[in-house]
Amino acid sequence: MSAETTSKPASKFVESRVGKAPVQLPAKVSVKVAGEAVTVSGPLGALTRQFKGVTFEQQQGQVLVHAVENTRSGKALHGLGRNLFRNMVQGVTLGYKREIDILGVGFKAELIGQSIKFSIGFSHPVHFVLPKGVECKIEKFTHLELTSIDKEVLGQAAANIRALRAPEPYKGKGIRYTNEKVRQKAGKSGGKGGKKK
Repeated sequence: MSAETTSKPASKFVESRVGKAPVQLPAKVSVKVAGEAVTVSGPLGALTRQFKGVTFEQQQGQVLVHAVENTRSGKALHGLGRNLFRNMVQGVTLGYKREIDILGVGFKAELIGQSIKFSIGFSHPVHFVLPKGVECKIEKFTHLELTSIDKEVLGQAAANIRALRAPEPYKGKGIRYTNEKVRQKAGKSGGKGGKKK
């Protein structure tokens, strides 16, 4: 691994509690640092990301993330950088998954190549093109399983799919994350009988 090392800052303030925790590297994961670009490779693939405000150091099967600046923003970048790096390691090792359910009479989804065709109550089908690196399986036309090694790309894809027909507040029909609790409103009911005396 190519690594950059820096001396520890004099002040403890910059040492984010999250950022200073080492990230363990599984046996089949390798890391390459080239300036601000960090590439993490593992059994499921490789991810590259630009990091600002931090440097990386490998020590006996783990990686330490160091802050560059002794400032509040430096502390924030320290914790964020460590979490993003950890997500990359987990992504190339285990991957990530988001599950989505479609509720509604006649509502369904079909996978056509790298595109999903949704029939969700509109006068026309809605087509959603899966981002690069995101795969999808559909069960019984109403349950989607999205997988990717990139946690951020996967999360954004799932959010975009949900936004195609967000669950409505009365009957809950629409697209929702599996196990998502949708706050529902009571339906309006018309009064019967004459006026009050």
